[in-house]
Amino acid sequence: MSFEGYELLVIERRGRIVIATIDNPPINLLTLPLFGELARLSSELEADLDSLVFVLRSANPEFFIAHFDVEAIMRFPVDKPASREEAADNSYHAMCERFRTMNKATIAQIEGRVGGGGSELAMSFDMRFGVKGKSVVNQMEVPIGILPGGSGTQRMPRLIGRGRALEVILGGIDLDAETGERWGYFNRVFAAHEIGPYVDGLAARIASFPPEAVRLAKQAVNASDRPLAEGLQEESYLFQCLLRTAEAQRNMPKFLAAGGQTREGELNVAKLSASVAK
Repeated sequence: MSFEGYELLVIERRGRIVIATIDNPPINLLTLPLFGELARLSSELEADLDSLVFVLRSANPEFFIAHFDVEAIMRFPVDKPASREEAADNSYHAMCERFRTMNKATIAQIEGRVGGGGSELAMSFDMRFGVKGKSVVNQMEVPIGILPGGSGTQRMPRLIGRGRALEVILGGIDLDAETGERWGYFNRVFAAHEIGPYVDGLAARIASFPPEAVRLAKQAVNASDRPLAEGLQEESYLFQCLLRTAEAQRNMPKFLAAGGQTREGELNVAKLSASVAK
């Protein structure tokens, strides 16, 4: 699939990897046009049969995404009473869920500030990486009289715990990169010159593995949201599915032939297992 017609996202394909760079000066405000492009991209990626890894990054070293456009929020209709909608009726929630559940790895490379709806989007990704002394997370909604309505009140407690989520959300505080890593918002944080090579290397490594193994492993991890018994049942089923694939039947003997289950091989098992996938 070719990704065309985007104005605020620069799309690049590298084999099984798709990279989107946000470019909406001056602060990468999540305007309605940018939301539209991100939602469209999430649908196109979900339908893309060839990609295995998606990376979202920013052209602006200071801002990943500032937050959702407050002027646009002020135009949301309030003439009728609030109502409980079906999950699928919230287009922002639906977009975030597509990034969370699509059958490919999703990585947010956050080199600057991320706030509000941008943070909610990032939290829906499989992995988030930041920059020491530079990446900052902020949920600025409560101080201006609203709440994180793009899934933040649900995703943040699941990532960093209820108490810490309330500190960030109710306090409207800046969460620095190092604390964010310690609390679990970021997978890791790096020096500025290290984050790009690490994310590129991780994306390339994942993209080199058997596609069905990557897709079904993510599906199994997503099942951890269910009660444990249901998650274990799904894991067992997906394991059985993969065991029957040509890639598994080919790569497991290659693993043993390359030195798997020997002392020397197991001391370097990450490198050895990656070489088997080639």
